[in-house]
Amino acid sequence: MQRSEVGGSPSVLLVEAFYGGSHKQLIDLLKENVDGCSVFTLPAKKWHWRARTAALYFSQTIPACSSYRALFSSSVLNLCELVALRPDLARLKKVLYFHENQLVYPVRKDQERDFQYGYNQVLSCLVSDVVVFNSRFNMESFLSSIPSFMKKIPDHRPKDLDRLIRPKCVVLSYPVQLPDISSLLPEHKLRRLRRPAATSQSDRRIVTSQTNQQQTSRCKEDPVESLSEPRSVPTPVQHPEPVDQADPLHIVWPHRWEHDKNPELFFSTLIKLKEKQLDFKLSVLGETFTDVPEIFSSSQRLLQSHILNWGFLSSKDQYLKVLCDADVVVSTARHEFFGVAMLEAVHCGCFPLCPKALVYPEIFPDQYLYSTPEQLCKRLQELCKRPDLARRHVIMVDTSLYSWTSLKTQFKGLLSAEGS
Repeated sequence: MQRSEVGGSPSVLLVEAFYGGSHKQLIDLLKENVDGCSVFTLPAKKWHWRARTAALYFSQTIPACSSYRALFSSSVLNLCELVALRPDLARLKKVLYFHENQLVYPVRKDQERDFQYGYNQVLSCLVSDVVVFNSRFNMESFLSSIPSFMKKIPDHRPKDLDRLIRPKCVVLSYPVQLPDISSLLPEHKLRRLRRPAATSQSDRRIVTSQTNQQQTSRCKEDPVESLSEPRSVPTPVQHPEPVDQADPLHIVWPHRWEHDKNPELFFSTLIKLKEKQLDFKLSVLGETFTDVPEIFSSSQRLLQSHILNWGFLSSKDQYLKVLCDADVVVSTARHEFFGVAMLEAVHCGCFPLCPKALVYPEIFPDQYLYSTPEQLCKRLQELCKRPDLARRHVIMVDTSLYSWTSLKTQFKGLLSAEGS
């Protein structure tokens, strides 16, 4: 277990049963930016055992402290067990953060879904004062699944749990770390940054909203037209700068190498592009785990002549450099609760293509969404023929809205003892 304290008398208790990845980044961010934090964590190993037993372990290792006012935990922890074992912690303002939810988290077969993990999350919500989700999709998929999930209980089922939990729920985006990448950007992306544009966040929201409304019909009718710089944006008319068209389109896929990210759709689409003799370059990044889907090795052989980068890059600078060099970032996910990798890529100037489902419509305007595999293939086909469409396009996603700078006031408010 890792334990650390910041400041004098601690007022905020941060508890993380799975201290790795995005869970670790959020805890570290809170520890660095919120005064009076005391942190207790367990390593990011054996997730299932952490969900089952971490509460008992923390109940014995977190010391009693009269100055604690708030407790923050991710939903991996069974908070209900912890506060039952430690009544002194039950009096605190309890904030539960959902990076994902186990009621709809993808499994290969539904009978493989372990009832206990979702049940633990429901119980944790019932004892929490505030339940925070990183997206509306995460929140609504969880709440709407509770009634059917509870029907798995053979008899004497609890009722109306979603109605009890909903009033406690808020949506607060995960704060993405967006470093200064100006030194890594190629010249054509730097030129885009220099263009006159709406500068305030409110202006950017207005521009994005207007562009969404005015482009929806055009996107459906003409995918090539929808990729060009929006004509309806109220910014000065400009003649596009010359962009090098000699370089093939560079496509990046920066996701975990697991089935829920649907690599089968991604690779089958690229193989179709290859069969059409379209030129492109490919970077497949993301973490690998014990069971890597076979599609990766077979696709690597078939697409070898197109590959620039293949596999996880442990250096963050190397990873960002690949994103800065890429033109298009693609998601084919079957399930996504937030999508840090897509926002990082957009921050680095990549044109996004995402499913018109899951969390993506909350973040990305309609012009970046596809509804069918055929639409994805058609969009990539046009971009392969005209890479300048992606390279000239000013992306209508304000990634700064998902930064710590934009979200810190709300997070600090959650961790204050006042209110619920």
